[in-house]
This record gives sequence, C-alpha cells and structure tokens, in this order.
Amino acid sequence: MATALLVPWAGGALLIALDGRRRTVAWLSVGALAATLGALAVLTVRVVSAGPQQTVTGGWPAGIGIVLRADALGVTFALVSILVLLAASAHEAIAGPRARTFPGLVVLLAAGLTGLFLTADVFDFYVFFEISMTASYVLTTYGGRVRQLRAALVFAAVNLLGSFIFLLSVAGTYRITGALAMADVAERMPAVGPNAGMLVAVGFFIAFSVKLGLFPFHFWLPTVYSGSTPAVAAILSGAVANIGGYGLLRFGAGVFTDQLQAAAPALIVLGAASILYGGMLAVSRGDTAEMLAYSAIGQVGYVLVALGVGGPVGLAAAVLYSVVNALNKGLLFLASGLRGPVVAGAFVIGALSVAGVPPAVGFMGKLELFRTGITAGSPALVVLLLVGSALSLVYMFQTYQREFWRTDHPVSGVSALPLRALVAALALLVLAVGLWAEPLLVLSERAADALSGRSG
Repeated sequence: MATALLVPWAGGALLIALDGRRRTVAWLSVGALAATLGALAVLTVRVVSAGPQQTVTGGWPAGIGIVLRADALGVTFALVSILVLLAASAHEAIAGPRARTFPGLVVLLAAGLTGLFLTADVFDFYVFFEISMTASYVLTTYGGRVRQLRAALVFAAVNLLGSFIFLLSVAGTYRITGALAMADVAERMPAVGPNAGMLVAVGFFIAFSVKLGLFPFHFWLPTVYSGSTPAVAAILSGAVANIGGYGLLRFGAGVFTDQLQAAAPALIVLGAASILYGGMLAVSRGDTAEMLAYSAIGQVGYVLVALGVGGPVGLAAAVLYSVVNALNKGLLFLASGLRGPVVAGAFVIGALSVAGVPPAVGFMGKLELFRTGITAGSPALVVLLLVGSALSLVYMFQTYQREFWRTDHPVSGVSALPLRALVAALALLVLAVGLWAEPLLVLSERAADALSGRSG
C-alpha cells in the first residue's frame, strides 16, 4: 500500500519541477504511472486473497494518524483510474506535450486519486479530494486556447462550489457523530436524528453528483468535456469522474445506509432522468466531443439506478458499470481525435461497449444492470435499460458514420502509428475484459461485500 502511494507522490513532486515539454520527462511520467499501476495490481491481489489491508501512517494509533484501508472497492476504482491516466499520459508523450506542467500534474492527480480511494477517514478523503481537483483545474487549461481556458473557468467555478458543499458536509458529519473515521461514522449514524442525518447525506450527494455530472447537476459538463483536448477529456471522464461514483458508493452504501434506503426511489428517478436526458441529447449532437459529453451524463445514470436498487446485486452492478464507463470514455475520447482504419475499429469496439453489445465489456455491464432490474422485480427498470441501450446504439452509430464514413471529413490522412497502436491496445483491453469478465465480476462482488460489511 505504501508503494502505491509513495511512487506518484515522489514522482509528481519531481516531475512538476521539470520541463514537461521534453519527451524524456513525459515518458518519465508514463513510467511513474505504470509503476503505480503495478503496485496497485499487487495490492489488489493481496486484497482478493487475504482480505482488506489497513495501516496507520507514522505508527500513530487509529484516530490520530491517517488511516489507510485498501478493500475491493477502493482498489478497483484506483486501478481503473490510474489505467486511464496512464493511457492519456502515453497519448501526450507520443504526440508531444504542449505544456511544461502536464506530465507532473497527471502524476500528482494520480497521487491524489490513489490516496482518496485508499483512505478510511472522511477528512483525509476531503484533503485528497482537493489535491485531485486542484490538479484537474490546471489540467483543463491544457492547450492554452480560448476554448480550453473557458472550459477551465467553468470547471473550476462549479467544482469549487461542490467542494465547499462537501466541506460543509464533512463538518456536519463531525458535528452530529463526533467522529471522522468512516467506520466510526457508520457505527454512530443510527443514533443520529433523521433530519440531521439526511441533511448531511444530501450535502454529500450534491457534491458527488456535481463531480459525476448527474442530471440535474450536469450543466457544466458538456462545455468542459467538449472544450478540453482529447487527453484531458479522457482524464476527466475516465478518472476524475470516478471520485463522484466512488463517493456515492462509499458514503451512500457504506456510511449513510439508512439515508440511502430512504432516498432510494428518488435516486432511481434521477438516474432514469439522467439516462434519458443524456441519451436524447447525445442523439441530437453533431460534434463527437459533445456527443461523448452528453453520453457521459446518460451513462452515469445507470450507476445511480443500480445504487438506488441496492442490495448485493445492485451494488455490484454499480461498481462494475463504473469501471466499464471509465474504460469506454477513456478509449472513445482518445480515439476521437485520430484517423485511420485501426482507429475506426477501436472506435467500433468502444461504441459497442457503450451500447452493451457483446463481446465488449459493456455487455457484461448491461447484463448486470438487467439482472438488477429483474432482481428488483421492476419491469419499468428493464424497459428503461432497453431504451437507454437503444439510444446509445443510435448515437454511437451516427457518430461512427460521421467520423469514419464521410469522404469530406475536415481531418484527412492517417494518424501516427504509435497513437493508433495505443487506442488499439485500449480497445483490445475492452474486448479482453468482456471475453474474460470473471476477474472484474469477482472484484465487483467483493466491492459490494465491502460496502455491506460482509468482507472485501
């Protein structure tokens, strides 16, 4: 666990002082992220084989030192987030970074995300949360054009408000429970008055929904995703957005369980609205980046619906689909700026995954969601999933036609071979995980067990 945290911290501190426009520095950041991913993979194996791993920094007793805890939920989100950061960093290292701080900021973002997914303390979660968001604010300016600067301004303004709401909720949690360790908060919440508990839980929900871009907190997302460069859009949608999904799962199902149960119908309604709104708006978009932005709004709705249904099946589906969505968006945003037959094939695999067509990994995600609807005994949920999948298939096919069948496309020629190889490798990963889905299914089930306190 220490290696997974120390490598990105040390690497980020070193790289941020160097000129990231040099290819050597850019590849050093790729190496640091690869080492972090390797350390997380080893940690994941330990968690699966031996159960959750916990340590307190500095040898302090729990309650004084920072409590770090790696369970199946945390390592799953950490793995997929660092993988997307690695792909985006490699994309820019191949193309040539255009800003001196880009490589260092991506590694520091990895450090913040890893700490966030592995902490067991509410306030430390907020600290890592802010480290991650600060790096993200600067990354959204990458490219330096008016469009990127406008996107960065919108992103910073909206998410600073979300951070303020989150901090108020942290303070409220301490006020009503007298604790900040997640396990202690969860233990004391049943004794808290229902109104106070619900107020704090709603604050966390709003903060995480803003990060995730759920309807109706999505208003900033299309401007930011479509205004960012492909690499930054992949980072925001495939890594940073995981803060919202992880937070809803960890705090909702793991800490504020009674409040989640009381609000479950409202969550399902909001999730359904997000699926339909995002899907319909994506169908109407003529720009690929805008289509992917509205698709992101729709896809995260599935996570909220599964969370609202709850139980072992619903929670496992929410975790699984969060991973699937991160991989899909990372692949599609990186492929959106490239040309060539190989890129077209990679885009098709990503599109099929979004629509839930086998053998891509998205099929397993949709299958688990259908299982959630059937377990809940709700025909309406099954119909919703069918409609959402149909909308996904329509807008992805429209975009594929527009990008790869047109003879008068504004971007002609074939992209560099290393870039094409990168997106092809990501597409093969999406395909491979779909063909051999058992490890991801096991991790998702273990993550659901960790949330319900059984194991993990």
